[in-house]
Amino acid sequence: MDNELTNNIDKLHTTELGAMRIKRNLSLDCVDAAAWCRDRIVSPEAAIERKGKNWYITIDGCIITVNAYSFTIITAHKLRKEH
Repeated sequence: MDNELTNNIDKLHTTELGAMRIKRNLSLDCVDAAAWCRDRIVSPEAAIERKGKNWYITIDGCIITVNAYSFTIITAHKLRKEH
């Protein structure tokens, strides 16, 4: 998918606290949470949608939130199962 987010994937980053939050929320044990997110965002299976000031990327049972202006990964969560 070709959009502003994927065209600026090299600008994608997160803060130290953001990386800790992503790892905790997704139960990741990887070293680089931003690289983990980047790999999923560029995947052909990623569903990317912009709502207001954020991008929302849904893939592999999780949703990644990225600020559309600064390209900062804000958080990532596992998708909730609907009843």
